[in-house]
Amino acid sequence: MDDAGRIVESDIPARLDRLPWGRFHTLVVAALGVTWILDGLEVTLAGALAGALKESPVLHFSNADVGYAASAYLAGAVLGAILFGWMTDRLGRKKLFFITLSVYMLATAATAASWNVWSFALFRFLTGAGIGGEYAAINSTIQELIPARVRGWSDLVINGSFWVGAAVGALGSLVLLDPNVINPEIGWRLAFLIGATLALVIFFMRLWLPESPRWLMTHGHVGEARRVIDEIEAYFVELPPAHGLPKVKLRARRATPLWEVAQTLFKRYRQRTYVGLSLMAAQAFFYNAIFFTYALILTDFYHVPSDHVGWYLLPFAAGNFLGPVLIGRLFDTAGRKPMIAFTYIISGLLLAGTGWLFERDLITAETQTVCWMIIFFFASAAASSAYLTVSETFPLEIRALAIAFFYTVGTGIGGIIGPSLFGALIDTGSRVSVFGGYLLGSVLMVLAGLVAWRWGVAAERKPLEMVARPLTFINID
Repeated sequence: MDDAGRIVESDIPARLDRLPWGRFHTLVVAALGVTWILDGLEVTLAGALAGALKESPVLHFSNADVGYAASAYLAGAVLGAILFGWMTDRLGRKKLFFITLSVYMLATAATAASWNVWSFALFRFLTGAGIGGEYAAINSTIQELIPARVRGWSDLVINGSFWVGAAVGALGSLVLLDPNVINPEIGWRLAFLIGATLALVIFFMRLWLPESPRWLMTHGHVGEARRVIDEIEAYFVELPPAHGLPKVKLRARRATPLWEVAQTLFKRYRQRTYVGLSLMAAQAFFYNAIFFTYALILTDFYHVPSDHVGWYLLPFAAGNFLGPVLIGRLFDTAGRKPMIAFTYIISGLLLAGTGWLFERDLITAETQTVCWMIIFFFASAAASSAYLTVSETFPLEIRALAIAFFYTVGTGIGGIIGPSLFGALIDTGSRVSVFGGYLLGSVLMVLAGLVAWRWGVAAERKPLEMVARPLTFINID
């Protein structure tokens, strides 16, 4: 029954947070977290295939074209995040799982058929739109289904799985760009079909997923929310009775008007908004500027053959994945603020040091890769914590749209500008120019870390409803 407008009392949040980690949570992580694997695959292909696209007899990309295509992907992600984020908060998390995944699947398959720079950029734009929408829908759902005591570590590891996709893309590029195995002009096209194939598998994996009970509860579908939480609890053999758990009282609503979204972001939680923007913009510039153009650094400055670039990415990807896995638990134990500040600041300082070595021509392609591996061990945890921060520190009713907003502004400032800027800097052939870009990324990361230390939110091990009181709540027992 639709209870929109009625006063509802429920213990659903407490029932979700009391659950031990079980098979249900593992399945959620596998079916939803795979989004980051897809994004990692896409970003890696964009970098690893840069050489092949430049050598393509059909496309004839320049370094600037590589940067423009990367920016088109990010622009699509920005617009897709806003559109699909708004739809996710209004229509539900589950519906958008399939819409965004379908957009991604069709667009990345179409990329394989690109015939010139503009068609390639268009299809990359649409691919990005699907991925951007996935970020908003998936981040909000994972936050709402994972117990509070492990929310930080699980979120960081899920975001870190981006680098599993990166490794798959790197290995795929090594085979598909090897002229002894396949014509590179066909190989780069087949590489994009990897993502479409994975998306098709994921589509079927998600069929069993439930709607978020928290979303159902606040949008008036209380009976459905109770049915879903009963089904979730059925995954666990032994659970204590649910009697006596804290209850919340709320006035159910079907949607949140945009004026209230703006008021929540820029008045009620203004300080949190500034923190979120700082973290997202810094990590977006840091990551996208370097990662979208790392292949150009290897080929233009170290003269690494384009079909060998994937070998250099594998240790780079390993460092990125191991960072959240090995230090992620500290975000739940030592706390959000100190760990976010530490990972941001150390990443910025290490990049500045590595940039100086690069500018002085004191490192080889191999030692450059080792440096990147160390830097991004910390930077990966930092970037993941940005998504964790913006997805847990704002009310449930606007969570997906808030994620989309921060992703959009952060990526717009740092991500779209970054690849184009670095592509132009690399085109100059000057190590000093590239070093200047590295220093800019370093300063942004250090400043964001200081902002988190001063104004961040200590959200560790707290229920979402305590971190950010939902707009529909009347009281919390």
